[in-house]
Amino acid sequence: MARVTKTLGALLALNLLWWLAAVLVGKPVLPTPLTVYAAFPQLLAHQIGWHLYFSLYRLGWSLVWSAVIGIPLGILIVRAPRFGAWVDPVVYLTYPLPKIALLPVVMLLAGLGDSAKIIMITMITVFQIIISVRDAVRQVPAGVYKQLRVAGANRWELFRDATWPASLAGVLTALRLALGTAIATLFFTEVYGTSYGLGYFIMDEWNRLDYPLMYAGIVVLAAVAFALFAVLNAVERRVLRWQQV
Repeated sequence: MARVTKTLGALLALNLLWWLAAVLVGKPVLPTPLTVYAAFPQLLAHQIGWHLYFSLYRLGWSLVWSAVIGIPLGILIVRAPRFGAWVDPVVYLTYPLPKIALLPVVMLLAGLGDSAKIIMITMITVFQIIISVRDAVRQVPAGVYKQLRVAGANRWELFRDATWPASLAGVLTALRLALGTAIATLFFTEVYGTSYGLGYFIMDEWNRLDYPLMYAGIVVLAAVAFALFAVLNAVERRVLRWQQV
């Protein structure tokens, strides 16, 4: 209940700041919250459901592929030292690169459809998962593995009881951190080669100078980000209850 109260208080404060900024600016480019919320019924006529669906589809598959690629690599870098000796330097060198600059290259190779957008988001988020999983597995004390071996644990049991819990913690942490970056990248990629997606909708309304609908789209995008972040937090609290004991 306290969490809900704090969230509602934060939303109220943000709306008050928004209203104050709109009053001070006094121009159509920054409408008041009430003006924007009054435009919400129009979203249905503009197929907001389809825009939302395509954005979630692209975002969901991007995060799935990031996890499928990033989790094994992060684990192997630590648990297979010879493999890690080759891969870890590559990750170290390529992680800081501004991968969004590769969007034209990705679109030339993968086309203008969903594939290019999913690849682009995956390229950005996968490194955060690799590094988070790698660091989480490295933090498992060697003594834990030694004790499990003394108790007769095989490789699968070592993975299940030591490596996987640490990996899962790294994945959930990485996903929470990467979510904002992933949504920002999604918005950027949806400006090109598509007629659906929240990014396309927002920029289309901007081009039409329909500012209330543009801001309504931004509010929807923010609500999606908040909901996904809340889901990840709930999953983390449930799955990693052992860390809270």
